[in-house]
Amino acid sequence: MELQQKKYQLEAIADSIKNREIDIEIAKTCTNPVPGEGNPNAEILFIGEAPGAQEDKQGRPFIGASGKFLDEMLKSIGLKRKDVFVTNIVKFRPPKNRDPKPSEIKACLPVLLEQISIIQPKLVVFLGRHAMNVFLPQLKISDAHGQELTETVEIAGYSITATFLPLYHPAAALYNGGMRKTLLEDFARIPKILELIK
Repeated sequence: MELQQKKYQLEAIADSIKNREIDIEIAKTCTNPVPGEGNPNAEILFIGEAPGAQEDKQGRPFIGASGKFLDEMLKSIGLKRKDVFVTNIVKFRPPKNRDPKPSEIKACLPVLLEQISIIQPKLVVFLGRHAMNVFLPQLKISDAHGQELTETVEIAGYSITATFLPLYHPAAALYNGGMRKTLLEDFARIPKILELIK
């Protein structure tokens, strides 16, 4: 698919999210929906769980403290935000940052899967166990982090074949210095993984 066509399709999805066309309560209660953003031709797609307070204010993914650390990690492998695509499974902030309910994940999932099928990333990176477990419920983040898996996942009527890389959520590093080192080490593997996929 050509870049222009991808752009157009992703914008159409973003508009439907911004217009709160997904029929769930948090779509009505959030300040700003957060569709996700980045390069329509991205080789790497990052998926978090749901927007937090900062994201809800600005309608952009990963722009709070964890977003700053994500930017730092991208820089450590020579990338910028505009090179990748960043989004969440749930596109609306749950009240008080509670975990999304299964029904909210289920309602938002088709939109995410559509984004993935348009972008066709080589590598899908899960930021945190919640995002990982939606796709790969059998895995534990403590075992799986930093390990790439090439899988075909059948989910919500879609069949997604990709290389997946689970990482700890960047927020974990804000509370735990040791986790910061682990995340940077896991992140450093991304260029090598992309080489192998190519």
